[in-house]
Amino acid sequence: MSASPGLVVTAPGGASISHQGSGGLIVREVTLRDFRSYPRLELALEPGVVLVSGLNGAGKTNLLEALHVGTQGFSPRSRSDAQLVRFDASAGRVRLQGVNGETRFEAEVSLGPREARRARLNGSALRSAEQLRHELQALVFTPDRLAVVKGAPAVRRAYLDRTLGRFFPARAALPVEYAAAVGQRNAALRRLAAGASSADALPPWTETVASLGAELVTAREKAITLLAPTFSRCADSLGVMGATLSYEGEPVTVSEYEQRLSRDLERGLTGAGPHLHEVRLEADGRDLRSYGSQGEQRIAVLALVLAEAETLTERSGIRPLVLLDDVLSELDGDRRLALAALVSGAGQTVLTSTAIAAYPMEPSQSLLVSPGEVRSAS
Repeated sequence: MSASPGLVVTAPGGASISHQGSGGLIVREVTLRDFRSYPRLELALEPGVVLVSGLNGAGKTNLLEALHVGTQGFSPRSRSDAQLVRFDASAGRVRLQGVNGETRFEAEVSLGPREARRARLNGSALRSAEQLRHELQALVFTPDRLAVVKGAPAVRRAYLDRTLGRFFPARAALPVEYAAAVGQRNAALRRLAAGASSADALPPWTETVASLGAELVTAREKAITLLAPTFSRCADSLGVMGATLSYEGEPVTVSEYEQRLSRDLERGLTGAGPHLHEVRLEADGRDLRSYGSQGEQRIAVLALVLAEAETLTERSGIRPLVLLDDVLSELDGDRRLALAALVSGAGQTVLTSTAIAAYPMEPSQSLLVSPGEVRSAS
């Protein structure tokens, strides 16, 4: 597919790239080789809203997945690289070029069914492909993300921990450090209960768990404080009134851990702390996990994505790339209009739909997908 009018493509020799749409992460050129259903694809994208339409199974979600792999280093759908490489191909590749704020970028991810995923950013090899997500910000909505609302508390905690890592990059490792400390304390509890260790081995881990746990609760509460007002506003705009986002749980002190030591020894587990806390999403006081409709749950997840995008933009001045898969199918006309208003403006939003008419405004670019290829719908 030829480049769209006005697009300046970055050539391998280092030609400049247009800064139209600066202020966000803008993907201007996509190159795919043997990725999912695409044997070969070269595609130019515009800033703003990019509408990707086509029949079910045509490859719309595969294109969004490629954008996520190329900016985040991993797939939101599969942890197996073998599934990302086109059937019968030996390797796959995703290469993206564009601008991140005012800075040109080129990212490339190489995939092999039996090899470790490799990534390069601006020509330099990265230690791991997922290091890309610390350099380029992208957020995704897919129907299976409903687990953030419908799933167990651990799913919501994991979502919140990823969010706090994006809001506070210096604290991104805190959830992992806390989980490792809990694991060490649990091991010490089991050794002590089995008589394989002295009682002196436990207090250092108890102190570490209490200290890191207090830091983690503080970081989570700060992230919720930043996200909650915008989440409520986005949900209200999309028709879920009175939506709230809150964190339930308090730090556990060393003294409190000592008071419950007999219970923890009996179970061999640390039975209190932020690894058991809850992130609650409600609408007019109703827990959306238990009492929300499927439509309300979808809107809640969508509102979280849009709220995080807005919050990241406010904090960094760079709007993340927003990828919305099959987001229009369960929205009525008014809510589609509300969504269109929320994603209009600076940056780049790529959304999929089975029908062009489902999007109620004129997108910046409209693409039509058929198996293995993408072309302009205009």
